[in-house]
Amino acid sequence: MRPSPLLSLTLAAATARAHYIFSELIVNNAAQGGDYAYIRKNSNTYMPSFTSEIVNSPDLRCNKGATAGGGTKTYSAKAGDKIGFKLSFNEFIEHPGPGFVYMSKAPGSVASYDGSGDWFKAYETGLCGGNAATDANWCSWQKDRLEFTIPAKIPPGEYLVRVEHIAIHEGHVGKAQFYMECAQLKIEGPGGGTPAPLVKIPGIYSANDPGIAYNKWTSSPAAYVMPGPKVWDGGSSGGGGSGAGAGAGAGAEPATPTSAVNDAAPTGGSSAAPSAPPSTGGGGGGGAGGSGETAQLYGQCGGLGWSGPTACAQGACKAVNEYYSQCS
Repeated sequence: MRPSPLLSLTLAAATARAHYIFSELIVNNAAQGGDYAYIRKNSNTYMPSFTSEIVNSPDLRCNKGATAGGGTKTYSAKAGDKIGFKLSFNEFIEHPGPGFVYMSKAPGSVASYDGSGDWFKAYETGLCGGNAATDANWCSWQKDRLEFTIPAKIPPGEYLVRVEHIAIHEGHVGKAQFYMECAQLKIEGPGGGTPAPLVKIPGIYSANDPGIAYNKWTSSPAAYVMPGPKVWDGGSSGGGGSGAGAGAGAGAEPATPTSAVNDAAPTGGSSAAPSAPPSTGGGGGGGAGGSGETAQLYGQCGGLGWSGPTACAQGACKAVNEYYSQCS
């Protein structure tokens, strides 16, 4: 039996409430210009993109149809400003999953920049405690925006600033939902920082990354591993940053996050791990990173730029990707 028109409208409205668009720029708690004034407008409305169609596509940069030259204005901001990306239609983030902000410096005018250059992760937010199976444990749950602070030492210039939320509620390979948009900012400040690690988009994720091909619908969900590169140490993290081991299985003691929730402006540093010479961190042997310490079970033990312990108190150090190895 086909559903009645009224039921179809009801189902469509429910779907719309569960989906969202980051359409409005907020600067230091003040809205700027309304929907899409400074944020590139996508062509798929509030619908998400799925892993199988987006992770290897240039659409991963700013979303489908959100290209250069679309008439989006560029906002003049300063290092240290708090930037928010608010959802349209008075919606809330109603799916579990991590949130991120990536930035890419345009070679000239950001209005004509396609995002094919280098990107770095300026912010991430994950779990605020407990395990990944409980929706309310995610720091972004039921929020109407994602916010971060422009790093104090970011090199001045024009930037694409990419906000992203990855919804993991469907729980199997290929079905993670990606919601992302890009703002255009001209940033002024003293500079002096060197963002790293630098990555390309697409290229930051694969369909099989443990934080994307994640199944929360089990009796003992795995520890959640944040996807993508580390946050630049001039950036900031919300709860459960990279290497926190947050999201331990049900019944397990939650791991202590590497950073507390931090919405304040950084002062050139951050709660993320400090930058250091690259380390592969893929093996389970070796010393403890020169500190005499060992990483705990589900803790970070290696990866590009990792300066902490590389030996495990329990389990072996296993490479998840080039940026992150974990004791498991």
